[in-house]
Amino acid sequence: MHLHHSDAFPERHSSAGHRALRIGLGGPVGTGKTATVAALCRALRDELSIAVVTNDIYTREDAEFLLREAVLPAERIRAVETGACPHTAIRDDISANLEAVEDLEDLVGPLNLIFVESGGDNLTATFSKGLVDAQIFIIDVAGGDDIPRKGGPGVTTADLLVINKTDLAPYVGVDLEGMARDAKAQRGDLPVVFTALKTEGGIKPVSDWIRERLTDWTAGLE
Repeated sequence: MHLHHSDAFPERHSSAGHRALRIGLGGPVGTGKTATVAALCRALRDELSIAVVTNDIYTREDAEFLLREAVLPAERIRAVETGACPHTAIRDDISANLEAVEDLEDLVGPLNLIFVESGGDNLTATFSKGLVDAQIFIIDVAGGDDIPRKGGPGVTTADLLVINKTDLAPYVGVDLEGMARDAKAQRGDLPVVFTALKTEGGIKPVSDWIRERLTDWTAGLE
């Protein structure tokens, strides 16, 4: 059974005196960003102290989804209504997101990890380095197997590219090997993982990558 109250996140897991690792998740509408955040919270919440900031233009829909799914206690989830293009809140004027992150650290800290989820945007969505320490960009096979080939800053420069909904590939005529080759051509040595969140262990490639980043982050603060 998973523990959901604050006692589930003992202080011994955190890097006392240091702020949490902040990871941004971006990508086009409908690629599974919020579902990825939910799956990551479920996979990591028993070993790490986690909080989430979501971004929607005029609603709190993504935060409400996470609350309904009970992936974390309610006090660990904050919603930012950007009121404009998501680029603005994650890259240009990050003040609302930064305030939400800092408030979470003050309220429920010490934290190991904070996810900042962008509202759905296009292939140019990137996060300010002043807001996050690493960024994940999520696309999905339903968008077509030409998406990696089209590039864009999100695809080419994100610290991790996630190609989601691979279980749909046979139904939408997508060549996963071709997507992998195109992503490699665009990204060089930057990592690419494939996920199918509705399958057992479907989030594992992403959660494993996050554990590695957190280990490096913690070591760098010692």
